Parts: sequence; C-alpha cells; structure tokens
Amino acid sequence: MKLYDSELKVMEVLWDQGQASAKAIAQQLAQQVGWSKTTTYTVIKKCLDKGAAARSEPGFICRPLISRQQAQAYATDELVDKLYGGSADKLVASLLGRKRLAPEELEELKKLVEELQ
Repeated sequence: MKLYDSELKVMEVLWDQGQASAKAIAQQLAQQVGWSKTTTYTVIKKCLDKGAAARSEPGFICRPLISRQQAQAYATDELVDKLYGGSADKLVASLLGRKRLAPEELEELKKLVEELQ
C-alpha cells in the first residue's frame, strides 16, 4: 500500500499512540506541521479509504490497520524497484558508499547479513 508523505504523518501519530481521535490528530499535526483541521481530516479520510486506518464511533476514533513495518517494507520495495532495478545489493552499496559507518554499525550489518543467509 503506497502512502504519501501527508498520509505517513497521520499514520505516524496512530503508530505512536495506537489510536487517537481525529480531533487529537488534528491538534498534534497543527503543532507539528501547521496543518489546519480541514487538511488533517482530508488526509485521515485518505488513510481510511486506502484501508491503512479504521474509524470507530463515538468520537471519530482512528486506529492503524497496517503496521509501521508493513509501510516501511512497501516503501523499501518500491524504492528498490524504482531506483535500483529491483537489486537490493545496489541499494545497500549506494548507502554504504555515501556514509561512513561506525564499527558498531558495521558489526550490526554483518550480523544481519549472516542471519539472512
């Protein structure tokens, strides 16, 4: 499921809180990014229409239907397909070539690779 940046902002609130009223989401995003209540409600509706979130009454309570990890996995797959021709190793090579990693980070990567083999 593709989530756009605006939808991710709403979902981040839901992932962090588990559930929240639309009013509380609007208040939080007004403080964080300066959105109006109308903008927030429009984006919440998009999340509901996509099936990323659900709404219950009373109080227009929203809760996530997909996990943060599911959204990350989809975005990662899309990035790998779109920019790296489906080659995850090219993505990793690009990341490693741009940033010097601390020894601890390298060890974590080595462990992860070993676990995946």
